[in-house]
Amino acid sequence: MQLPSSSAASAPKRRALLRAALAAPLAAALPAARAGNQRYEPLADAVRVALAAQIADARPPLRSFDEPTAQVAFIEWMGTMSARLKARKPDDRLRYDFLRTLDYETARAGLDRQLVLALIEVESNFRKYAISSAGARGYMQVMPFWTNVIGDGDARKLFDLRANLRYGCVILRHYLDLEQGDLYLALGRYNGSRGRPEYPNAVNAAWQKRWKFEPRQATAAAG
Repeated sequence: MQLPSSSAASAPKRRALLRAALAAPLAAALPAARAGNQRYEPLADAVRVALAAQIADARPPLRSFDEPTAQVAFIEWMGTMSARLKARKPDDRLRYDFLRTLDYETARAGLDRQLVLALIEVESNFRKYAISSAGARGYMQVMPFWTNVIGDGDARKLFDLRANLRYGCVILRHYLDLEQGDLYLALGRYNGSRGRPEYPNAVNAAWQKRWKFEPRQATAAAG
C-alpha cells in the first residue's frame, strides 16, 4: 500500500500560509482604519421620508458643467486625485469610476470632496469590502440598519460603489444638518463617538496631509 504524499496532503495548508505571509507586509503598510459605528436614532417621519427619497433617486450619476472653466477644473481635480489614489487603487478604470462617483455624490449632498476622501481613508482605507467589528460596511463604513430605516432593506448593496457612497454622503449631510454645520460634532456622530476628539482629528489630519486640493486657477487668481 502506498501512503498519500505528505507534500500533497499539506499543499492547501502551505498555500494558506503563503497567502498569510504575503498579506502580512501589506496589512502592516496600511494605516489602521477607524471604522464607523453609527448608532440608530429615531427619525422624525418627515426626515426619514426626505432621506429615503435621496437614497432612492435613480437618476444616472452624470455631472453637467455650465461653463468650460468648471469642466477644466473637474479634469484637473480628477488627474490630481487619481495620482494620489493610484497606490491604493492601481486599476485605472476602477479608480476613475470611484472618483467620478464620489464627485457626483458629494456634490449632490453638498459636501466637500476632500473631506469625504479623508473620511473614507480613515473609515476603510479605500477598501470596498471592508467590514468593521461593529458590522459597518464598505468604503464609508455604513451600518446595515440604515438600509432598513431609509432604504429597501438590502444591506448587500452597501458593497456597491454608488450605493455605499450615496448612503455615506446622505448620512453625513444629515448629521451636519443635525449639528447645525458643526463638522467636529457631525464627524463624531458619524463615527459613533460624538464629543470625542480622536476621530474628527484623524479625518482632519488625513484631509490636510493627503487630500487637500487647491485648483491651479484659484492659486493663480490669489497670486
